[in-house]
Amino acid sequence: MQKIYRIKLTSEERDQLEALSGSTKKIAAAKWVKARSLLLADESDRGPAWSDPAIVKATGIASPTLSRLRQRVCEVGPLEALQRRPQIRPSRQPKVTGEVDAHISRIACSEAPEGHKRWTLSLIADRLVELEILDSISREAVRQSLKKTSSNPG
Repeated sequence: MQKIYRIKLTSEERDQLEALSGSTKKIAAAKWVKARSLLLADESDRGPAWSDPAIVKATGIASPTLSRLRQRVCEVGPLEALQRRPQIRPSRQPKVTGEVDAHISRIACSEAPEGHKRWTLSLIADRLVELEILDSISREAVRQSLKKTSSNPG
């Protein structure tokens, strides 16, 4: 299979990667392996231009990881390719905020509804929806909120 993404490092990039892979300071193992793999894959005048199977055998990097690393180097550069990729989409905002926690605690500490001895997680979740505090909430979210607040209705 022919390589689509070829790595040709400049002497400055090569020096920086050699400094990373040969340094005595502590760096993440994955970053070290990737830096070493890039040095071995380098097809410039100073590089050894090893084949992918030889690099996989020498460094222990997985073949698909090496392929993605080659692609990323061509897209953003060798030093940026060693960094973690930024998150593409933002994380979901949590449904249960401090205000919702307060409502959950208030409901849990109040009198149980008629026909029940005590509040259950499902009853609390249903009550939050009934009061239009949230559109929906799971029993697990209610449980985690109560655990976090160390609520003790007794």
